[in-house]
Parts: sequence; C-alpha cells; structure tokens
Amino acid sequence: MTHSSSLVSALRSVSLTVPDLVAAEHFYTSIWHLDVVAKTEQAIYLRGTGADHHLLELHQADGSAKIRCVTLRVRDLSALEKVATAAVVAGGKVLKPIAEVTEPGGGQSVTVIDPDGRVFQLVFGDAIHADAHEAQDRPIRLAHAVLNSHDVESTRTFMESVLDFSLSDRTRIMAFMRCNSDHHSIALGDSDNNALNHIAFLMPDVDSVMRGGGRMRDAGYGIEWGPGRHGPGDNAFNYFVGPFDVVIEYTAEVQQIDDSYKSGQPTDWTWPPGRVDQWGISAPPSPRLKDAQKAVVFVS
Repeated sequence: MTHSSSLVSALRSVSLTVPDLVAAEHFYTSIWHLDVVAKTEQAIYLRGTGADHHLLELHQADGSAKIRCVTLRVRDLSALEKVATAAVVAGGKVLKPIAEVTEPGGGQSVTVIDPDGRVFQLVFGDAIHADAHEAQDRPIRLAHAVLNSHDVESTRTFMESVLDFSLSDRTRIMAFMRCNSDHHSIALGDSDNNALNHIAFLMPDVDSVMRGGGRMRDAGYGIEWGPGRHGPGDNAFNYFVGPFDVVIEYTAEVQQIDDSYKSGQPTDWTWPPGRVDQWGISAPPSPRLKDAQKAVVFVS
C-alpha cells in the first residue's frame, strides 16, 4: 500500500555544478523565471514563488554539468539520525554527518549516498519564505526529480528502507515514488546509467506550462517533448534541454493522492500505438532529450 513517508515531508531542491555560472544565472532568471535568493563567489541559489528557500543551487565547476545532491526536507530532527543509520544498513554511506548547514537556507542536515552513488541531503529547520504565492508563468516549487537507475528495484528498496518512500505506480520504464500527497516526488527511470534524468518545476496551471513552452521557444529552447499529460501523476508537461544538457520540465496539476491509492503496474499504463501520453498530440521524446537524460551524472 502506498503511504506518505514518516521521515521525509517534501522534495526541496536539487544542486548542480555548471561550467558557466553567469550564463546559468541569466537563463534561470530571465528565461526560466526563477529568482536569485542568495549568491556566493562560487554559487547561486534560486527560488520559486513558493515557501522553499531555494529550489535550485548552481555551483561553478569546470567540465560538464553534474548533480551534487537532491535535498529532501525531513519531518523532525530525529529523522536525520534515523536516515543516517538506515543508509549504512542498506549498503550506503554517510557522506556528511549531522551538522548545522553553513550554506544559504540553513537548518541542520545529514548527507547520505546510496550504493550506486546517488547523493541525498536531508535537511530540517531550513529557512522558509513568508511571502509564498502563485504567479502566472512562474515556477512555484519543485514537483519532482527523476533519477536514472541501472537497477530500479535495488534503488527502490534503498528509498523505501532508508527514506520511507513508497511506490505510487510502476510502468515499464519508471517507478514513481511518493513521500507526501504528491503522486511522486522522486521517480526512478530504468536505464543503463545512474544519471539525473530531469528536474520538474511546478507551475500554477496548465496555461503557464503552455506559456512557458512558447517563451522557451522564443529564447531558442524548443520543446523536446510535449505538450502532453502523463498517465501516472496525471500532470501536464513540456520538456526542454536547458544549458549544459540539463533536462528541465514545466508541469502542472500533479495528482494528489492519499494512503488509499492503489499502486498501478506496467499493464495498467499502456497507450494505443503512436501515443506517448493521455492527450496523444505530442511526438515522442526527441533524440536530443534522450541523450541529455543520460548526460548529467553525480559528482564522484
């Protein structure tokens, strides 16, 4: 039975390295419509219109873009110790022990790594914005992050035993994992690698997803998949390949579920020939998108 996590309350942010911080800041503010909430000599922190201190942090580093960690907010301070202990039992490691966060956002955190190199930062008591609101054509918060896995069932087991996520739905190519009322906050993509597949930003409505698609196209970033509406999660989407091959998604209307939700299996999620979503108007994901969905690996 699917259930909310007793440890993790939400997906907060994703941290990446990029080779050109100035170009990245221009894109994510002027074109993607986030706001800089904090900045250091080597990093920028970007917020949406919601309460989370930041959704995306970008750190200067040479070479291709890489993912540093996925940050999850925990329900109470005791969850940090529980996650640290469970991670080791599950074959992972504690990269950073429980300590005060010295980066913007604050709080206390622990950072763990799973056996395949995926890094999760768990944070409690981080800063929350009092001016949370919704605005047309501007991201509110992260909807989900999708991580590739060469062994989805093993990764799923780690997330269930360490983070108390549960399976919402399983398709032929993806496992959708839940921690709160969102249908999924993390999804695991069947692949031959363990890279970042994409980051999805929640928009206030479908109109904003569509306006975002037009705005991105005007800026030279064509829609690589969409517009469409997924089966699992029931969310509308447009996918893009942003700077440095980071795959990003505008989405809206993510399905809200509770503990009575029955997990679907691959046979429950099939489309007629030629369709790749509920609406059936979008072409399949572009070859460029598929390549980019394997390009951003975890910092080793």
